[in-house]
Amino acid sequence: MLLILLATQLLNSAATITTLGHKQMDADSQARQLLDRMAIDFAQMVKRNDVDFFAKGTAAPNSVGGTMAGNDRIAFYSTVPGYYPSTGSKSPVSLVAYRINSLSGATAFNKMERLGKGLVWNGVSTTDAPVVFLPLTIGPSLASPSGTWPAAVSSTATDTAYEVIGPQVIRFEYCYLLTDGSRSILPGNISGMAGIVADIAVIDPKSKALLTDAQIATIAAGLSDYTAGMAPGQLRTNWQTYLDGITNLPRPAISGIRLYERYFYLSPPTL
Repeated sequence: MLLILLATQLLNSAATITTLGHKQMDADSQARQLLDRMAIDFAQMVKRNDVDFFAKGTAAPNSVGGTMAGNDRIAFYSTVPGYYPSTGSKSPVSLVAYRINSLSGATAFNKMERLGKGLVWNGVSTTDAPVVFLPLTIGPSLASPSGTWPAAVSSTATDTAYEVIGPQVIRFEYCYLLTDGSRSILPGNISGMAGIVADIAVIDPKSKALLTDAQIATIAAGLSDYTAGMAPGQLRTNWQTYLDGITNLPRPAISGIRLYERYFYLSPPTL
């Protein structure tokens, strides 16, 4: 009888380890796919003083990103393919944006989306905008109150060029790596920006099924923002401390949330 009990306990332990291992592999796979896509987009980002860049802390003459509490948003031009209009005249540049959809009731609610809007050559179309040069901007600014592509800078507006790229990604936060090696929540001059440091929180599908959309939104809201003076890795530590302190939600679900951080280095600006 004792041998049977010991064997049962060993089998249960093995099943638990296998389940946890599968959860981590699911989260790792999701994070790797997203972060690899972001690496391609950022590596080919158009860094010029005469084109716009919408992000946290951006200000005139660029789109006014301002302070972003909770999930961050970012939009920029990149020399990658996108979803092109049916004009047949495709430029090599797309408008790329990343966000966590915050429109309650939407299919993509609490999921990470990527916008890949392929742009046409200048003068090809009277309805499809090409790359616009300052003072025209991607999003709202003093010179362009509505912006050229309002959906690219919104967490709720719809656009057919958006697609879900991280269905298990529930939190997105970033800061800037400056050329002097420091980290900042303000981008400063584009020539002084060496890279972007992105942090994401990913929950595996089985753990996500244990939570409601409202509970997931509450968890994401509790994961703090970058603040000035943070040391490398400090945000992830703060996030993990917060998750460890949650006692009013199923622990198996909370233990299924994984945290990731990656540096994306940018090419020198074309002045």
